[in-house]
Amino acid sequence: MRGTMTQIQTPTAVPVPEPDLTPEAMIARAVAMREELIEEAPAGEERGGYSARLHERFTEAGFYRALQPRRYGGYELGLDTFFRLITELSHGDPGTGWSVCLASDHIFHIASFFSEQAQEELFGTDGHFCAPHRAAPTGTADPVPGGYRVSGTWDYCSGITHATHFIATAMGPARGTDGPPVPLACVLPRGDYTVLDDWGGGATLGLQGTGSNSVRVDDVFVPEHLAEHYDWKGFAMPDGGTPGYRLHRNPMYLGRSLTIYYGGLAAPVVGAARAALDEYEHMLRTRQTTVPPKVLRCESPDYQRWFGEAQSLADSALAVLVASGAGYLAAGREWERTGSFGIAEDVRYRGMAQQAALLAAAAVDRLFTTGGTGASKRGSRLQRCFRDVAMYRTHIGAQADLHYTANARVHFGLPTAL
Repeated sequence: MRGTMTQIQTPTAVPVPEPDLTPEAMIARAVAMREELIEEAPAGEERGGYSARLHERFTEAGFYRALQPRRYGGYELGLDTFFRLITELSHGDPGTGWSVCLASDHIFHIASFFSEQAQEELFGTDGHFCAPHRAAPTGTADPVPGGYRVSGTWDYCSGITHATHFIATAMGPARGTDGPPVPLACVLPRGDYTVLDDWGGGATLGLQGTGSNSVRVDDVFVPEHLAEHYDWKGFAMPDGGTPGYRLHRNPMYLGRSLTIYYGGLAAPVVGAARAALDEYEHMLRTRQTTVPPKVLRCESPDYQRWFGEAQSLADSALAVLVASGAGYLAAGREWERTGSFGIAEDVRYRGMAQQAALLAAAAVDRLFTTGGTGASKRGSRLQRCFRDVAMYRTHIGAQADLHYTANARVHFGLPTAL
């Protein structure tokens, strides 16, 4: 599978560190780090996030810039490549992959919905930017001249450990109005918020290394150009596209947000399935069956069947996930030709991403439940994969059955919550 790299000629305000870096080279860097991520995973779980050293390695590799516009020093790779990147990082450690994803995929929203003024400010002079976004509007944005005073506490801010910014959703009147409160996505630099010490060290069943700490903001001024109406899931496409499309001339930045949101959650699960498959294969090659005739487990028809099933599920999961990202990009190019890229297309690619996660979760279930009691011991990589996937399955984004009805309602032109 080859990733998509969008070649858009736009003015460069921030130099691209490696202008000729290809999708394949980016993916290869993640693959090369796999053993290092495996070794670091237990400490990351205890700490609550990956180390400063790994953060430096990820920065140098350009992972945070994968979706960032080339105009501002990014590589502007496609969603298919991005999903492959996060899958490969998660193949080493799902928690690390989850954290890198949710620290970097919201660049997509900054590049799609925020003004040129905002993007110039946020991406700065060197282009280094990573920012989790918490969608739940658990804060307030009180209007003042020139902007808002923002306060609140947001939990589950995955990727916050090494973030340069935080995107808080707070309730306040839309910019330039005195109307009723609407959700606003407010971008704050690191010095304007407090990261609470409430993640890792066994605080949750899984995904302990994701840097999903809570964030508190106490009456901080946010200028109005850094506070955009958060209606990204079901917005009506403006004539001429989003501010980001008009600025970057790349249909990836048309801002349809369901594919990237659900695909970003699915990619670590797909990576976890591949990690679990590695551990299971090692067990089959090195351990014997427990009952006569005692043979290596890789010679046992039972273990062969279980391995073959899980391998098929994991391979299918990756193919479906990457196809969802490629489909989104194709829909954007179709919009350039026809002006048609609605919620219906985004919903279907979301459904594909969710199915990828379900396939991967089924693979991990099969491998863990047939891996023997040793797989459940503390320190087992297979156990960690199982816990991380179990934690994902509690997320609202994993409840595919809730979305099937929404998908159908969109298809039939009926109002629905997305």
